[in-house]
Amino acid sequence: MDRKPIFDTVRRLLGRRFRANEIIALDRAVDRSSSAGQADPAPVSPRTIGPAGRALICAWEGCAKLAPDGTYVAYPDPGTGGAPWTIGWGATGVGIADGTRWTRAQCDARLDADLLRYAAQVARALGGASTTQAQFDALVSFHYNTGAIARATLTRLHIAGDHAGAAREFARWNRAGGRVLAGLTRRRAAEAVLYAS
Repeated sequence: MDRKPIFDTVRRLLGRRFRANEIIALDRAVDRSSSAGQADPAPVSPRTIGPAGRALICAWEGCAKLAPDGTYVAYPDPGTGGAPWTIGWGATGVGIADGTRWTRAQCDARLDADLLRYAAQVARALGGASTTQAQFDALVSFHYNTGAIARATLTRLHIAGDHAGAAREFARWNRAGGRVLAGLTRRRAAEAVLYAS
């Protein structure tokens, strides 16, 4: 909308130039009137992890197994006692095995790359479902740890808008190697709290 004719008319009626606060007030009034009767724009769901999600992941993953020489060494999965081997901020995958060593910079760079990848996977799994930043962050943390965003019932519940049901589903993902792990139980509870905030 071209605002100049409106501003020119009001300026002529006032018989003087606008004060700064008057420009702001008039601009807001034009915005309100031009959007009246229009449907609210569709909410934009997050596509990247926020600071709360990153902090949650870092708190639960920890940059683990610092060796005396200042490097980080790979360690076995606590549920299986072996694969998948993990290093740094919970990184797993090709090239990570018993004896793998990384610097802190390598651990941090891998975390950044993994967060981008996992956030993209979560965004793809959620499609156009309305999602708050807190919900998205909790789901990225869940997926970072489980890799299960595409098959989890909590994802289907979230997409359906059953956020209370989705929050309850986090607790079901507290096993590794068939055993309930106290650490996973606590992590899932923290993710559910973030999701519901």
